[in-house]
Amino acid sequence: MAKRMKEPCDIFLNHRCMDTKKTVATLLYDHLVRHGFNPFLDSKNMKPGDKLFDKINGAVLECKIGVAVFSPRYCESYFCLHELALLMSCRKKIIPIFCDVKPSQLRVVNNGKWSEEELRRFRWALEEAKSTVGLTFNSSKGC
Repeated sequence: MAKRMKEPCDIFLNHRCMDTKKTVATLLYDHLVRHGFNPFLDSKNMKPGDKLFDKINGAVLECKIGVAVFSPRYCESYFCLHELALLMSCRKKIIPIFCDVKPSQLRVVNNGKWSEEELRRFRWALEEAKSTVGLTFNSSKGC
């Protein structure tokens, strides 16, 4: 029996799981699937045994568009910032969604966990995304 080839993802959904998985990210994923797109959302596309960075980095490299769902604690996540920096360095089109946060409130803080090179990459990527026209979402109002 031949294995079915996996189609590359169209849209990579970058988000902080603890903040947006049950709201914006999953709703957006389901909406995109219903409209014929092949989005990548970690909680939907990752399977037990998958190599975390291999799977995520591969999805970023093959996607056409990245949707970054920014939330109040987004910048505390290494994974979020790594994915955003990879999307930006690969020159993917980014659509930011500011969920319960204003762009001016997003900052990468030196918490002592990341190298100077990582901090530089993360700050650069965040500033690039913040200067891109995006959407706003207020989870308490549902819009």
